[in-house]
Amino acid sequence: MGEVLALVEARLRTALGEPDARAAVTFLGTDRIEVLRFTDADQGVVRYATLGMSAAPMADPTAALADPVEGPRAELVLTVRAGLADTDKALRPLAVLAASPQVEGVVVAPGASLDVGEPLWPGAPFTSVLVAESGGLVEDLDLDAPMDPVRFLPLLPMTQNEAAWKRVHGAAELQEKWLNGGTDLRDPLRRSVALD
Repeated sequence: MGEVLALVEARLRTALGEPDARAAVTFLGTDRIEVLRFTDADQGVVRYATLGMSAAPMADPTAALADPVEGPRAELVLTVRAGLADTDKALRPLAVLAASPQVEGVVVAPGASLDVGEPLWPGAPFTSVLVAESGGLVEDLDLDAPMDPVRFLPLLPMTQNEAAWKRVHGAAELQEKWLNGGTDLRDPLRRSVALD
């Protein structure tokens, strides 16, 4: 487990630079989840990446026994514009989402919605996120067979209206709405896209 997380942290550092802060959260009956903060002053953004979710593969909740080696592995990455909101308070909600495979037996995959039931940070119009495809910002990390690679899944904050609309129409349709509406998904204070 420790070896996997060391490789994951090295991949994050290679892609995002040195973290300027980190916090650890432990939930009853789960392994420790860390959240690392990376500030990109050139782009005016801050990125938060989980570390610990990929220590064990995510198990199908219908399986009788969880496979300790094979199965999908992932970490979560959230990117927001710096200085517009107190987004550092997102550390605990991100750790909650990263612990959900251990706590609730969910398999986090692209297209999924994850909801923390409270604003992601103080004053945020978002309580949920859409899980996007990996491979963009941080490349997937191949592990020794038979282990699955670690995928770094971007999180796109959704307003309540967007989350409700996505449940009916699907992730691809919502992403198309965002694209057509010129939505700045990194804006921590943005309003909902027009959903007519």
